[in-house]
Amino acid sequence: MSLIFYTIGAVAGIISGVLSTQAQMGYLAGLLVYLVSPKIVMAVVKDLPEEFKDDRILLRKGMWGFLLFWLYFTLFSYNLIIQPEPKFYSNQSLLYNITKG
Repeated sequence: MSLIFYTIGAVAGIISGVLSTQAQMGYLAGLLVYLVSPKIVMAVVKDLPEEFKDDRILLRKGMWGFLLFWLYFTLFSYNLIIQPEPKFYSNQSLLYNITKG
């Protein structure tokens, strides 16, 4: 079950990262996937114990795994697409000397 939440979090993170490069509302896609994730888990795992049949319990059990994978893959895919350049505010900084020196 945890592996399924990790996978859903990774997919939601990639979707959120790609969408957030185009619109500020891209992060809402991750929230929507999180809210739908118990239905996905129940569809994939047919023999869940009775205590995991409730959506709220599945959301609570899978929250941290989903959240960490979603956050990591959101930032990762966002930075791959944007490719930010460092801004140097001083020519005496260590980063400036490493990259320009």
